[in-house]
Amino acid sequence: MILNFDNLNNLQMDVLKEIGNIGAGNAATALAKLLKKKVNMDVPKVKVLMFQEVSEILGEAEIPVVGLLLAVTGDIRGSIMFILKNEAARGWVNILMGKPRCDEIECIEFDEIEISALKEIGNILAGSYLSALSSLTGLNILPSVPELAIDMAGAIVSVPAIEFGKLADSVLYIETEFSEGGTKVIGDFFLIPDFHSYGTLLKSLGVIS
Repeated sequence: MILNFDNLNNLQMDVLKEIGNIGAGNAATALAKLLKKKVNMDVPKVKVLMFQEVSEILGEAEIPVVGLLLAVTGDIRGSIMFILKNEAARGWVNILMGKPRCDEIECIEFDEIEISALKEIGNILAGSYLSALSSLTGLNILPSVPELAIDMAGAIVSVPAIEFGKLADSVLYIETEFSEGGTKVIGDFFLIPDFHSYGTLLKSLGVIS
């Protein structure tokens, strides 16, 4: 049976929302450990989107963002994309590296050390959601080495859109707001399973037979 996120019922959506809740909780805990600071989390917003709606969620195509893309293999296949707007990414890097807040001009570029820090943060965030998914389903889910890109939102989204758009026409979107002190950061997480993996995923969660 081939399923799609488009025709899920309320129970199935509730289970997927629970993945978002647990994944975001894992991420907040892991970030707190990395930053050595308390990190709070708002209740994640979970939606199902058509692939072409992803760029609309991020805002204008020209907005600069940091994107982390991982291929998923094992019992399910597909892709994971985690996107932070530049100012959000800059906020986490500054906290991690003990830097003061910077003005707009200084925030445009990331140096090599900061890019390494972003990769570490991205790994933690994406890994937290994958861990939640694996724990709830009992599935063996293997992430690839992540690819990090800093570009306009339209350019970042176009890569998985071309590669995975032919495999799936809808994605699971989880928006989570993290906060540390006076800094608030919104992260956009997208799970893009291929067609056959929807059924595997939902069967393992016990919501279809």
